[in-house]
Amino acid sequence: MSSPVSQESTRRRLTQQQAETVSRLTDAAVDVLNAEGFDGLTVRSVAKIAGVAPATAYTYFSSKSHLVAEVFWRRLSAGVHEPDPAGTPAERVAQVLREVALVVAGEGQLGGAVTVALLGADPDVEHLRVRIGAFIRRRLAAALEEDPENPGPLLDALEMIYSGGLVYAGMGHMTYEQTSERLVAAAHLLMEK
Repeated sequence: MSSPVSQESTRRRLTQQQAETVSRLTDAAVDVLNAEGFDGLTVRSVAKIAGVAPATAYTYFSSKSHLVAEVFWRRLSAGVHEPDPAGTPAERVAQVLREVALVVAGEGQLGGAVTVALLGADPDVEHLRVRIGAFIRRRLAAALEEDPENPGPLLDALEMIYSGGLVYAGMGHMTYEQTSERLVAAAHLLMEK
């Protein structure tokens, strides 16, 4: 059975068969990224690996950046859980930041590709970028027991820390595992003040 995220598309709601096609495309995108890197990735090459006609692939994804952003969205929504209510606010924030940073850990070239893709100007990517940011904000707000619609300065600072950390890791300056621990340490510093 598919999750709601797998049946949701930037462009439209998907039938079960369409969701399976999109899933094959996103899985194939990771394979192509690991073999060819972001520069070598094309929607056509992904379609070929997925066994889908290029025209069909383009009905779901407007660009390679859109495809990579969708991969990240799916991994993020599946891998970043509601904070454990039994933990302290610092423990809950650490859980969220760790999970956000580790979504692409060990995924070869996916992390760097996500950084490039999310910084693009494609309107479909912009839609996902907003969705991704709102999702992470909601998780951090839940960890802090704040209203995500009316964030306080701590939530704003945590958003700046994680976004900067992920860009830094995506540029290859450190691993996502190292980034995870540095994000948690930075959050603890902020929350102790």
